[in-house]
Amino acid sequence: MKNILNRRRFIQAASSAVAAGALSSVATRSRAQSSGELRVLVNGGDVGKSNIEAYVKPFEAETGVKVTPITQDFDFAKLELMVKSNNVTIDVGPMAPGGALPAGAKGYLEKIDYSIYKKDELDGIFEFAKDQFGVASLIYSYNMVYNTKKLSPDKRPANWAEFWDVAKFPGTRFLVSGQYGSEGPWEEALMADGVDPLKLYPMDIDRIFASLDNIKPHIRKWWSNGSEIQQLMNGGTGDVMNSYDGRAISLIDKGSPIEISRNQAKLTWDYWVIPKGGPNVQNAQRFVEFATRAERQAAFSKLYPEGPSNRNAFKLIADDVARKLPTHPDYMTKSIPINGGWYAEVGSDGLSNTQRLAQRWSEWVLR
Repeated sequence: MKNILNRRRFIQAASSAVAAGALSSVATRSRAQSSGELRVLVNGGDVGKSNIEAYVKPFEAETGVKVTPITQDFDFAKLELMVKSNNVTIDVGPMAPGGALPAGAKGYLEKIDYSIYKKDELDGIFEFAKDQFGVASLIYSYNMVYNTKKLSPDKRPANWAEFWDVAKFPGTRFLVSGQYGSEGPWEEALMADGVDPLKLYPMDIDRIFASLDNIKPHIRKWWSNGSEIQQLMNGGTGDVMNSYDGRAISLIDKGSPIEISRNQAKLTWDYWVIPKGGPNVQNAQRFVEFATRAERQAAFSKLYPEGPSNRNAFKLIADDVARKLPTHPDYMTKSIPINGGWYAEVGSDGLSNTQRLAQRWSEWVLR
């Protein structure tokens, strides 16, 4: 999850001033593209390699369109500078909802041309994964995780209300930090306080922090990135915690005494987005459509264990692999998609809910 986390971190600090420095290397490489060749951001590491194998190479083979994969981060600030300067150097890229939704609202993204999708493919994509300005490329989740050496099955909380019940379910606890606003124990705090998982939004921020007051004395560590929680889980110091599903699955596959719960998991994702005014919009639309087909998403999930946004992909994935993925049909009935639109909403004070949560957290965590 490191690359996903890096993208989200950039989004929190998005501003044109930040973009000016962050994009300098991209701007200097600006060049005319008249051949229809695509420049696609695929991210780095294993995610980038999997994107190339599952999407880039097969797309080139099917269409004859040359694709240049770019292994770097992409965020709202970089996108804004590209569009405003009429210097769009990226044709397609992944972007978290916290950046994609405001970017679409500001006119920085092309609308997705859903008319070129086959009906069965379009119907297979989860509704929450289809936005007018983006289609989910992969889906991952935040889950409750147990140390099986330290907690017997009858001592493991089954939901977030039980996680908050430290008397009945004692043990060392870790939770994700809320310092970035776009991620934090927000939905968990509300569910712990009795809010119906289907009625979380719009979230009551005062109620979130009142609930967090109750669990705060019992949290050993507020972790802030995927590497940190993976190290904490692997070190065996925690009894029950939340973690990205991919980090937990990675440890399980290596034999660590970790068990993951899919109950009340939070789902989030990255969108494929197309910057407004790029030189190859038509081929960019073709690439996004191609990359959200069931067959292609199944190929990606076999290489990198994150969930397809197209449900039909599960018809092509072996059960032992499919059950490691957060969008498996059995898990979806117990999971909650994060409402990115609510996080992006801007109030009369000019602050988004993401910014409001981050500010509130910075004050609260020091008390």
